[in-house]
Amino acid sequence: MSFAVAVEGETVSGGDADLGALLDGNKAAWDRFVARYAAVIFAAVRRRLVPAGRTSDAEDVVQDVFVKLCQNDFRLLRSYDASRAKITTWLTVVANSAAIDHLRRLRRRTEDIETQPESVLAVDPVIPEKVKIPDGLLSPRQALVLELLYRRDMTPGEAAEVIGIDPQTVRSMHHKALVKLRGHFQAELGEES
Repeated sequence: MSFAVAVEGETVSGGDADLGALLDGNKAAWDRFVARYAAVIFAAVRRRLVPAGRTSDAEDVVQDVFVKLCQNDFRLLRSYDASRAKITTWLTVVANSAAIDHLRRLRRRTEDIETQPESVLAVDPVIPEKVKIPDGLLSPRQALVLELLYRRDMTPGEAAEVIGIDPQTVRSMHHKALVKLRGHFQAELGEES
C-alpha cells in the first residue's frame, strides 16, 4: 500500500523508515507523530467544542482521535491518501468528526433523560432528621435567618428582603449561627465520648 504524508514542506512516503516504523507500532515514531500533529488536532477539536460550551472536553476528544488513529493496526491512519489532501487537512477532518460525534453522544444522553417518564427518574425523598437547637443558643435574628435559608429555601438576598436588612448581614448572621451550632454540637459529642 502506498502511503505519503506531507509534513511542512517535506514528504514522508510509505517507504520512509519513520512512517514504516510508526505503522509497525514503533513507540518513538508514534511519539514523534503525536508531537507533530497534536496541536492541529487540538485546534480542530476546540473549534467545534468551544461554541457548544464544552471546552473542558477537548483533551478527551483529542485523546479519542489518537486512539482511533492507532486502533486496529492503524487502520484509519493507513486510509489516509496524500494525493487527496495534506495530512494536516485530513487530521482536521478526522478531529472535526470526532468532536461532532462527541457532541451528538452528549445530546443523546440529555434527550434520553428528557424523554423518560418522571416515575422512572424519581428518587425516594430523603426526609432530613430534624435537629433540636437549644433555646437561647442563637439570637432570634440568627434563628430567623436559618429558618428562611434552610426551611423556606430562600437565597440570602431573598431573606434580607424579608427581614429588611442587607444581604451581607444575612450572610454574616448565617456564618455566626453556624459557628455557634458547630461549637455546641462538637462539645455535645465530646461529652458523649
